[in-house]
Amino acid sequence: MRSVQDHLAAVLAAVGPVAPLDVALHDAVGCILARDLVATRDVPATALAARDGYAVAAHETAAAGLDTPLTLPVAHDVLPGAPAGVRLAPGQAVRIASGGALPLGADAVVPLEETDRGAVRFALQRPAVAGQHVRPVGADVRTGEVVLAAGTRLGARQLALAATLGHGRLHVHPTPRVVLLSVGDELVEPGTSRQREGAVFETDGHALEAAVRDAGATPVRVGILPDDRGTLREALDDQLVRADLVVITGGLSELVGDTVKDVLATLGTVRLDHVAMTPGLRHGFGTVGSDLGADRTVPIFALQGDPVAAQVSFEVFVRPALRAMGGHAELYRPSVTARATHGWTSPAGLRQFVPATVLGSPEEGYRATPLGDPTAPTVSALAHANALAVVGEHDTGVQPGQVVHCLVLEG
Repeated sequence: MRSVQDHLAAVLAAVGPVAPLDVALHDAVGCILARDLVATRDVPATALAARDGYAVAAHETAAAGLDTPLTLPVAHDVLPGAPAGVRLAPGQAVRIASGGALPLGADAVVPLEETDRGAVRFALQRPAVAGQHVRPVGADVRTGEVVLAAGTRLGARQLALAATLGHGRLHVHPTPRVVLLSVGDELVEPGTSRQREGAVFETDGHALEAAVRDAGATPVRVGILPDDRGTLREALDDQLVRADLVVITGGLSELVGDTVKDVLATLGTVRLDHVAMTPGLRHGFGTVGSDLGADRTVPIFALQGDPVAAQVSFEVFVRPALRAMGGHAELYRPSVTARATHGWTSPAGLRQFVPATVLGSPEEGYRATPLGDPTAPTVSALAHANALAVVGEHDTGVQPGQVVHCLVLEG
């Protein structure tokens, strides 16, 4: 039997970041930047007004006071986007909109609300200070500055910076495309009638589709496949071309009716193992080639069809692999230590993952409450959990008040 650590190490050794691509800004959302983004220009490239008002030479307003307002003629209007180069004549002002290029000779902006808002002449009652309400050249970004380091996840704020610098495309690790195949003659789609006895609603594909997206990857749910070797092999041949990773659920029984083991055993480096964990004892993992070239291989996971086993196995093995493939530095869920509010038994020799609720704070400590029967976790228990309590292979139970490690599933 393979340990959890050994299986995870084999998984991470077989995957790496998806080859970087130049993509349009709107396709870069959620991707990881593959190389430093360096500013090729100052931002702003010219001094700009930070408020609507009047551009002035500050030293010319020294005489302004509450009892002796200063009046200056308005020689020109400047709007955002107007070419820079307007020159301020001595003793005059320029009415300017926020974002407009500051005239040559001006070094301050008097806000509209501090004036009488005149269009031909305006009055102010206190002196301006050099630099007030002005965004100087390079106030935001300087030429040659690394504004976003490789490894940065690209969200709204990062894309705003890239767009400000004029980048229409970015060099990123694209989000991995994950093909999801659910295998089983007994499966039917939710929302349809279970017309035959023994039919089971297909759960894994829908759950893992959401889990893949949450991990920062792109799911491609193919749907239900029958327990037929030829159909599964044909589906794999069709999907490998577009897949960065494949996840198959179901069909891992060691009885003669399940076909996944027979098909995968003939492909690439895929091997089937018993992994020392519960739920999710039986696993398949390896890599296979595709029609895109001998140098390209696609990782394949085969998970048990039980929905709880499939989701726990995804969290422990598939999610870290997807994070690594996407170029993320942080591969794992956050974890906390918590004191168990109740005791439970755990099978010797297996690492146990128990759906639980974890409450508390760093200051007061955390409490972990198992949900349902820890020895037989259910979909409903997992649905209400915000963590997985982890019991080591050498423990045969947890006592009330005992400290356990918990993988945090939310937040």
